[in-house]
Amino acid sequence: MIEELDHKEIRARLAELRVMHRELDLKIESLSEHPIHNQLEMRRLKKEKLYIKDCIERLRARIIPDLNA
Repeated sequence: MIEELDHKEIRARLAELRVMHRELDLKIESLSEHPIHNQLEMRRLKKEKLYIKDCIERLRARIIPDLNA
């Protein structure tokens, strides 16, 4: 039961992170239309997007069983 609750919480957090990742993607796409003025912001958003992607992968690894085990 506790493990199931953990999985529900992880899945909810994954959904939140995926939404954030998509939103950052849209912001980056928008900024790319004006690259000269927004290079620092673009770099910051790309780092944040990568961090979120890493978080998503770590959470997915927690709910997907290790097939090599």
